[in-house]
Formats: sequence, C-alpha cells, structure tokens
Amino acid sequence: MKKNLFIALLIVLLAMSSVVFASGAQETAAAKEVYFLNFKPEIADVYETKIAPAFEKETGIKLKVVTAASGTYAQTLKSEIAKSNPPVIFQTNGPIGLADSKNYTADLKNTEFYKILSDKSMALGDGTKVLAIPYAVEGYGIIYNDAIMRKYFALPNKAVSIKSADEITNFATLKAVVEDMTKNKAALGIQGVFASTSLAAGNQWRWQTHLANVPLYFEVRDANIAMGSKVPEIKFTYSANMKNIWDLYLNNSATAAGLLGGKSVDDSMAEFALGQVAMVQNGNWGAGQILGVKGNKVSDADIKFMPIYTGVAGEEKYGLNVGTENYLCINSNVSAEQQKMADQFLTWLFASETGKQFVKNDLMFITPFNTFKDNELPTDPLAKDVIRWMNKPGVSSLPWAFSMIPSEEWKNQFGAALADYSVGRKTWNEVEKVAVDAWKTEFKLTN
Repeated sequence: MKKNLFIALLIVLLAMSSVVFASGAQETAAAKEVYFLNFKPEIADVYETKIAPAFEKETGIKLKVVTAASGTYAQTLKSEIAKSNPPVIFQTNGPIGLADSKNYTADLKNTEFYKILSDKSMALGDGTKVLAIPYAVEGYGIIYNDAIMRKYFALPNKAVSIKSADEITNFATLKAVVEDMTKNKAALGIQGVFASTSLAAGNQWRWQTHLANVPLYFEVRDANIAMGSKVPEIKFTYSANMKNIWDLYLNNSATAAGLLGGKSVDDSMAEFALGQVAMVQNGNWGAGQILGVKGNKVSDADIKFMPIYTGVAGEEKYGLNVGTENYLCINSNVSAEQQKMADQFLTWLFASETGKQFVKNDLMFITPFNTFKDNELPTDPLAKDVIRWMNKPGVSSLPWAFSMIPSEEWKNQFGAALADYSVGRKTWNEVEKVAVDAWKTEFKLTN
C-alpha cells in the first residue's frame, strides 16, 4: 500500500516538474524574441519575409514584426505598450512624439547601435540621455516621369518656352506646364498630369502632413522659430500658397475630385508606374512601390524629383523637403536581456553585411550610419535624386517642420477639411480656420 502511494506521489512530482520545466523552456524561448512595432506599411513585407528570417538564421533570435495601420501608429503604440508582451523596439516621429513615450524609453547612450551613428547630434534625448536614434534620412517632392515630360516638351504646339523639366523652378512655370499638359493629355497618352490625390481614410498623410510642411516651414522660418520647438498656435500665413498647389493637384488629377475619397496611395503610385500620369507627390520610399508594380512602364532613368512649388517668393532657391521622422527607440520596461537583443538586432541591420544589403536593396534607406560605404548606399533612382538635390549648388532643402504639429488629431481634422474642400463642402477660408483653430485646441490638450 505504502509502495503504491510512493509511486503515485512520484508520478505527481514528475508531472509537476515537467510542467515547471516546460514553463521555463517557454519563458526562455519567449526571451529569445524581439518584438518590433513597425511604422511603415509599405516595407512591412521586407521585414517579415526577408529580414526576420535572415536575422533568426544568423543569431537564433526571432524577430516579431507588427505593423500599425497607416495613420494609427501613436494609437497602436499606446495600446501595445500596455500589454504583457509589449514592443521591445518602437518608433517615434520626433521631439513631440518622443515626449509622449519618455516614461518607457531606454537610454541608448551605451548601445552599439548609438556608436555607429555618424552625427550624434541627430539623436533625440533628454539631458544626458539618448532616447531616439534616426535610421533614415528621407526626401519628398513631386516625382515625375521624364519620358512623358520629354514627350510634352517635344510637342510643336506647347504653350511654354522652356525645353525641359529641369527649367521648372517656380510655381508659375509649373502651373503653366501642368495646365498645358492637361490640354494635351490625349497626345501624351496619359489620363491626367497628376496621379489621384488619394483621400481615402488613412491615406491623407501626403497632404495633411507632407504638403502642409511647405506653408508651415515658411511660417516658422519667418518667425525665427527653431525646428522641433513647441508652437502654441499658427496663423497659416502661407495658406494661399498651399491652396495654389492643392488646386493644381485637384484640377489636373487622373481622377475626378468627387471620387478621390476612394483612392489610396497605392492607387496613385500604380497610376504613375503604369505610365498613366506624369507626376505624383511622394518621397524616395516610393521607389519600391513604383518599381514593384506589375507591368511597370517607367524606367529607372526617367524617375526624377522636382520640389513642391507653391508660389512663395524666392522658392527657386529651395529644393526637396528633406529630414526624418524616423527614429528608433527601445522599451525601458522590458528585461535587460530583451533590450540587449534589441540593440543586437538594430546593430545587425545597419552594420552587418547581410543587414546592410537589405537596407540598400530592399528598404532603400538613405542612412545616417558610419558603417555604409559609398557603394553600399541605395541605388534606386529616387534615393539617388534626393542625394543629388541635397548637394545641388545654390539650393537649400526644406527641413521637416511638420514634426511640430501638435497631434495626430490635428492632422486628421486638417485632412478631413481638405477632403471636404475637394468636393465643395468647405471653402478654403473654412479649411484655413480648421487649421488654425484645431492647432490651438490640440496644443492645449497635449501640453
């Protein structure tokens, strides 16, 4: 009887030890995973199908990639960071975004990742702490298909005297060219000069953030306000200039204004890639979208940039909008081991031979790290053109002033107002009022 009881107890103890051992093994396995909350939907597939498997193969560490839907990153981060298995690596868009996440952002001063940053002043911090490290410098403007432009300039009946897109250096010339191209779109074989001005939900960032940067930059420039500062209110001084280019987009688009609410950024980029339009506003990150479209008809050599001209005095001396809202952070609330693995992944991505090939050929980043040689920089046409514009004599880039925008809600309200204007539900004066009033309200709510 005692022997049977002893055997029964032994079986129970063995079973319990198996559970404990399995639990411990699961915790160890979980610890060998780095959770990265990605900001950019357009490159999510690269992280998931190429980078993650390669990193795990070389290091044994699994990379879990979750990508927030377009326009929802701040909301997604807030939700995910509160969970029991939160992101280990996350992103912020600049000083204002960082202010919301300081309570769970680790000091990166002693990381290997920080050591490879070429210009340490580019990092964001708080006092002596280094909290966010930029991973890509980007530029955006009006992308154009030079083959279509050359075809236009060869027309015997063109209404302008200039002979190439390089001679477009201000809004007046751009407007004259675009409107004449619209008149000749049948001869040019295009559906419109500009790709669809995408206004579908989650697809308005090209306008409420990137296009808004132009009037915002010139306003803060005139007021001698430093980039990255907190701005309690704006006057929207250059509102009329934004209206200039916005109307030009709407009136010369491949899609009628009333249908733009159903158009996405992907739709716009596909129209450009298929040769249906001559121009599209976007950044160098769009190269992969263009070149990756099935049936792409635009050759690398014909994909070029021009600045977003709006009619500001002296705009001939300004180039592309260049800067970054791409900063990486590590969660200070996860274990030291997970933080170390996060540092290992980021250093691997931007310093190892394997990682650098992904950055160059798939992510197509213009990076600020000292690990990249000249022949390891991106070779896609838009990245090369950003670099060309940055080094162009007598031309200054427009810094990214939109990092000063007080909240995502301001962007949402401004984007909605632009959409309403496009279909006649709002006047431009009402759009201007939304921009000014919502800024003041959102600044008070977030500061």
